[in-house]
Amino acid sequence: MTRYFDPLPSVGDDREAFKGRWEDRLWLNVPGPLYGAYTDNCWTGRLHAPAHVLYGGEHASEYVYRQPRTPAETARLVEAARADPYACYACDGDAWWTSDLVREWWRGRARVTEYLAGRRDEWAEFDARSGQGIVAAVRDFEAYIADGLAADLRVYLYWLQERRSPGAEDRLPVL
Repeated sequence: MTRYFDPLPSVGDDREAFKGRWEDRLWLNVPGPLYGAYTDNCWTGRLHAPAHVLYGGEHASEYVYRQPRTPAETARLVEAARADPYACYACDGDAWWTSDLVREWWRGRARVTEYLAGRRDEWAEFDARSGQGIVAAVRDFEAYIADGLAADLRVYLYWLQERRSPGAEDRLPVL
C-alpha cells in the first residue's frame, strides 16, 4: 500500500512563499496540501518543478498537477512558489479539502482531460519557443489521471480523515 507523504514539514520556514488563497485556486489543481491560486503568468513554475507544475486557466496560472512524494520534490515546489512574484501558491489545502470535495474533483476529471486535450496545440507552440516540455507534462498528467491518481487520492482521503498514513491493515476510503 502506498504511504502518504506529508510535504508540509519539508516546507518549513518557506511558508512565507505560500500566500495563495483557497478561493483563488485554479480548478485544475489535484487535491492535496499544495496548490496554485492566482499565480503570475510568467510561466516559471515548470522551470523549478517540471514534474509537478503545469499552466492553465484563463490567465495561464500555475497549478499543481502532482503532489510531491519526497522532501526533494517538495523543495522543487517551494522553489516554484518562491519564484512566483505574487506568492500565490498555497500550502493549506489540508484545511480546505474535504472528502466530498476530493470526490467531486475526481468525478469531474473528464473536464480536466478535455481541457488538457483542447490546449495541446497551444502547448506545442509554446514548447517550440521555450522548450519547457509542456506537451510531455500534459501527457504525464493525462496518464496519471488514467492510472495512479485514484490510488493516491484514496490515500489522501485516508489522510484527511485520520491525519495519519494508512497502514497495511487499514481500509482506504472509496473514491
